Amino acid sequence: MDRREPLLHRLGELGARIGSRPPSSRPLRVALQLGVAVVIFGFLVLTVINQWGELQKKGVHFDLIWLLPALAVLPVFYVLGAVGWDLILRFLGFRLSAVRAQVAWGQPLLARYVPGSVLYLLGRLVLSERAGVPRRITLASIVYEQAISAASGVAFASYFLISHPDLQGQPGRWAVLLVVPAAILVLSPRVFGPLSTRVLRAFGRQPLPETMPLRGVIAMLAFYTLNWGVVSVGVYFAARSVHYIPPDKILVVGSAQAFGFVAALVTLVAPAGLGVRDAAFAWAVKVALPSGSFAVGAVIAIAVRATLTVVELIYVGAVTLLGRRDDAAQSGSQRPGVGGQRAERADPP
Repeated sequence: MDRREPLLHRLGELGARIGSRPPSSRPLRVALQLGVAVVIFGFLVLTVINQWGELQKKGVHFDLIWLLPALAVLPVFYVLGAVGWDLILRFLGFRLSAVRAQVAWGQPLLARYVPGSVLYLLGRLVLSERAGVPRRITLASIVYEQAISAASGVAFASYFLISHPDLQGQPGRWAVLLVVPAAILVLSPRVFGPLSTRVLRAFGRQPLPETMPLRGVIAMLAFYTLNWGVVSVGVYFAARSVHYIPPDKILVVGSAQAFGFVAALVTLVAPAGLGVRDAAFAWAVKVALPSGSFAVGAVIAIAVRATLTVVELIYVGAVTLLGRRDDAAQSGSQRPGVGGQRAERADPP
């Protein structure tokens, strides 16, 4: 009698082989995801168009000089994002060179705009594997990264959410204070270790050789929270290019951006959070405006999205060139892989 392997084991094998051929097409899913993104983002654009005359009376203008500091500060946010992921890998026992970490984290960044985020995840897995990091370690690092990013985003935006005028009288808003301790609990090795082992075994995979220590989880939460401070400055300058916002509202603007990030992460609908992130940001950032206008918030959201897209293009181009230079510098060596230095096993920091 032919005994087939359990379904989860076969799915695990499929996941381990992914990348050897292009992922299967899902036209309906892609159409739905793009449709949601276009509808939500289009709603913001139509809001701006329909109220343009009123927006001009409320102080909307275009002062492009403010984009210069935004273009200088925001790339630091992406660089630190790659540094954060590299630190997570080190806590998991693998060490990449600084260049390889930037390349593996940064090159697939634009693939987030492809619906489903499959190509983005695949790019991270493949580039990390070529640098010497096993796929299951990379996948674990991405789980840690997304969970810690979300928790730090909520932590950064918690005061803003609790004090938001539209949420007054809603007792549930205080629940955001539970996110950080809950994340620390779930990601602690005593919980995450057995949990990840159970999931991996269900898919026929071996347990992770390492989990992040509790001090590592707490340290990375602090690191990502500080990085939200960096993005606050950059986003403030981008917002200031279309409307006056008092300097003392920088952290409010940054909190609004963190709120939009978490909203996009939770919904998992639109590619790169397009539409969802921007609408949430527009609703949140209006608190920093004297007029409290959602329409003005929509203008700011569109300006910030455009600025972030330009910065992402610049950053991805820079790390691509950096990776090619590193490949050329290493081409004379006999190291395995596709250029560059291979990851090394390392003791957690």
